[in-house]
Amino acid sequence: MSKSNVVGPGNFQRTGLRLISGLLFSSLTGLVAYRRQSLDKSGVLGAIVSGTSIVGMGGWPWGLSLVYFFVSSSLLSAFRAQEKAIVASDKFSKGSQRDLSQVLANGGLATLFALGYGFSLSPAMLRRAKAGFIGALATATADTWATELGTLSTVSPRLITNGMPVAPGTSGAVTPLGLAASAIGACSFGFFFWTINGLRKSLSFAPYLALISGMGGSCFDSFLGATFQAMYFCPICYTETEQRIHHCGTHTEFLRGISWMNNDAVNFISTAIGSVVAIFLDHFIALVSGLLHLEPSHSSSLNDEMIL
Repeated sequence: MSKSNVVGPGNFQRTGLRLISGLLFSSLTGLVAYRRQSLDKSGVLGAIVSGTSIVGMGGWPWGLSLVYFFVSSSLLSAFRAQEKAIVASDKFSKGSQRDLSQVLANGGLATLFALGYGFSLSPAMLRRAKAGFIGALATATADTWATELGTLSTVSPRLITNGMPVAPGTSGAVTPLGLAASAIGACSFGFFFWTINGLRKSLSFAPYLALISGMGGSCFDSFLGATFQAMYFCPICYTETEQRIHHCGTHTEFLRGISWMNNDAVNFISTAIGSVVAIFLDHFIALVSGLLHLEPSHSSSLNDEMIL
């Protein structure tokens, strides 16, 4: 069991200090993001709540991993932004400035897993919370990287369900560039998590766990986008879009999908799928390690160690 999760005055004090420092750090980060127009006011609130909880209950490596997702996503949003602006204004329901619902859709489950980790005393639950956290943010990273770079692809995107070529920015469409970006984003998140935790042997499986769960969640995101996400049609511009009021000012007509399943709902469900994949994969590795009678220190599963 992790020493950081043993009940005692010293642990409560450490947690309290982390909560305070997490609040200060996430507030500063949110303010910088707001001034750079990466977050709106509601998004800053969400970032503060999420960042404070993750740092306080998971530890600084968890908090910095959240920062890695947000900073890398923001940088990619700014990369060749003018080229992506036309597609974004035509297809996407929201711009690059994230609001509260987007923050919760991408980081809400990671926050819940951090809270579960902080309050859990069971070694098995600690491992599952850690795996779920990795799966959730690996999916969010993979999906964001795929969107930001896949939109720039010179190859026509195709729907993940039937391979039909569609316009750039269409929900549920994938490109080779987008899939590659998704894989790199997920794996890089896992590697960052492993590195920020001191390259511990017990976490050496994190990059592979993030890659598999992140790609699984991201591909499921594309599947939902092609099938169940609410899509609309602009009769003036004659185009499919996520927007209820198109950028041209026209009220769009409902085309397909489930009315309540907007992009934020799709992202939240996808991060949940990524978390489930990561938890089951880590559990499988733990079972295999047990069958092979490996010592805990040599197991590839996410055996818990003290988080400073």
